[in-house]
Amino acid sequence: MSFTVFYSLFIISVMQGFSGKHPAPDSADSFFNERQRMVTTQIEARGVRDKDVLKAMKTVPRHLFVPENVRAYSYEDEPLPIGYGQTISQPYIVALMTELLGLKPDSKVLEIGTGSGYQAAILAELCDSVSSIEIVCELAERADSTLKELGYNVAVRCGDGYRGWPEKAPFDAIIVTAAPDEVPEPLIEQLAEGGRIVIPVGTYHQDLKLIRKIDGKIEEMNIIPVRFVPMTGEAEK
Repeated sequence: MSFTVFYSLFIISVMQGFSGKHPAPDSADSFFNERQRMVTTQIEARGVRDKDVLKAMKTVPRHLFVPENVRAYSYEDEPLPIGYGQTISQPYIVALMTELLGLKPDSKVLEIGTGSGYQAAILAELCDSVSSIEIVCELAERADSTLKELGYNVAVRCGDGYRGWPEKAPFDAIIVTAAPDEVPEPLIEQLAEGGRIVIPVGTYHQDLKLIRKIDGKIEEMNIIPVRFVPMTGEAEK
């Protein structure tokens, strides 16, 4: 077999390994072992127990969602810059927020703050209906491209997420990855009965909140202190 033919077949196999809903581990994924260790030492060790969430965290190639200059740190226990003053969240926080949503395969999910697209990919591993809004159009376009290349079916649009996505409401779950001073009322209105919102709230001091709609009433619980980038757009007014 000539080198040219061998190299072509190698490239095809790599692309096929990352072309489905569940990107398959293969010899080209040099970060596979690091990703497994990340889940064991950073996520399970801190108490995340949902088996489907853990499987998603072991599956999604986080290194493909970050800029090349920080790719070596993809599976470290820290957020990473993705440009435009935004970050990809610490892996544990991604897993915790996802677990708090209590997703089912038929859950309809809205994400506010697409960022790199990594959180959206985790959500798409767990359910078939994921919509995501990103206020920085360049990030929205890049995330949409990455998600499509990896075979994830996520509806991404550029816009201000403060008012949610009324045309697609109601949602069984809403996850917000930027911190407003208070929970946006439009998101509560777009939450289905029995649904959940996971959102960081606050300015300098922020709390990760779990909000549930039960019998038309809103229940709110503080989970842990966190530090997210502030929500911009209408939330700043």
